[in-house]
This record gives sequence, structure tokens and C-alpha cells, in this order.
Amino acid sequence: MAEEALFHVDVGTGAAARSIAVRARGGAAPGIFWLGGFKSDMRGTKAEALAAHAAGAGRACTRFDYSGHGESGGGFEAGTISRWLEETLAVFERFAKNPQIVVGSSMGGWIALLLARALAASGKNNAARMAGLVLIAPAPDFTEALMWSAMSEDVRREIEEKGSWLRPSQYGDGPYPITRALIEDGRRHLLLDRPIEVGCPVRILQGVLDPDVPWRHALKLVSCLAQDDVVLTLVKDGDHRLSRPEDIERLLRIVDELAAEV
Repeated sequence: MAEEALFHVDVGTGAAARSIAVRARGGAAPGIFWLGGFKSDMRGTKAEALAAHAAGAGRACTRFDYSGHGESGGGFEAGTISRWLEETLAVFERFAKNPQIVVGSSMGGWIALLLARALAASGKNNAARMAGLVLIAPAPDFTEALMWSAMSEDVRREIEEKGSWLRPSQYGDGPYPITRALIEDGRRHLLLDRPIEVGCPVRILQGVLDPDVPWRHALKLVSCLAQDDVVLTLVKDGDHRLSRPEDIERLLRIVDELAAEV
């Protein structure tokens, strides 16, 4: 059984160059491909649990940090959806040699949907690359629907005039910048105004008590997904992170069920 190893993938050129840290191990298909959330990293509870579960099953697993996150280079304030999607595509093309169950948490859910769209646009067979999507508190369009629309006029003005605003964090890691570039770039990737075709089964886990991504946001996503094989599970007492033991157990069970269908 292959051991997990740390790799670095260079993405971009010139001033936009950054080194992306990847932890990957080989193994059986379908592999697991992890996409973390905004201000999260690949050493979080869910990512670690998935990596350990994959190792126990002899399954391939890939996880990485976006630029400005965790072990990767680059500044967080330079991050945009386009930039993080570019990194995702680079890592996917290098490490996802077999069909993958793509697991995206929060912003990672948005990136996962954009990844599926990008693969389809490239003319590649999504069914041969993606065995399923598992989306945890998915936050497509969050820069517009969950941030910009909820901001006061004063905050919007500060972002527009100064280029950023320091948003307080409820997770104890200090305030972090929300930039004009992040907001404006996010508008290039909005998904919830049209049908979304991903070409594979989709499983969504959503906490009803989630203060960051309301459960109705997940319902909107379901209404946009064109596939018949879409299952939304509402966790009545679940929060945004869905990292409790019972949440992890539910996540791993869904991954195993999708893997068994390949």
C-alpha cells in the first residue's frame, strides 16, 4: 500500500506564480479528491478522516491547500475563485489519473462544481473522470449571494474604495480580508442562475443550523442540478463544519456507497 507523500505543484508564471502543497497517495479507484473551504486547509478534521479512510481501504486520495491557505505559497489576499480554480485544475490533472469521488466543503463545493464544468468544457468525458460529487454545506456563488448581498452599504463602500474590508471571524482565527478582486471575480463564476450539468451522481450534506450557508441555499442548488441522481441530506442539528463523529461517519458512508457503484 502506497504511503501518502507531500508534493508541490507550481501554478502560474511571473508575479502570479505560487507553489501548491499537495498530499497524495496512490491506490485503487475511484480515488478521493478533497476540496477544502474558504480559510480552511487540508489538515482539517474532515480531510484527515477521508485520507485515513482511503488508506484503510487501499484507495487513492489527493488533498491540497489553495494558495494563501495552509502549507501552500501565495498570499490569501491575492486569492480569487479563478485563481483557486486554476490551482484545482492543475492538481486534478496531475494526480487524478482514475475516476474520482470529489468531496468539496463549503467553498470547495463551488470549486467542485466549477471543476466539473471545466472538465466538460474541455471535451473530456466527465463520467470517466468523476465518479461522484459529495458536497458538504456547498457554497456556490457565496461571494455574491452570501457575502455581498448581506453587507451594509458602509462595508460595500469600503471594499469598493479601499479594495478590501477586514471581516471578523467567528472561528477565533482573527479578521481576514474580503477583497474587491474576490467579489468581482466571483461574478464571473456564478452558477445558481441556470441549470448545472456535472455528469455524475451528487450527494449533498447540509446542516439546518448552519449560520454561514443557510440550508435553503442547498435547496437552490438542488433545483439547478440537471441530473436525476441528486440526494440532499439535511442534518437537523448540524452546523456549518459537520465535523462531529456522527457527521464524519455519515460522510464516509456516502463515499463508500458511491465507490461501490463504480
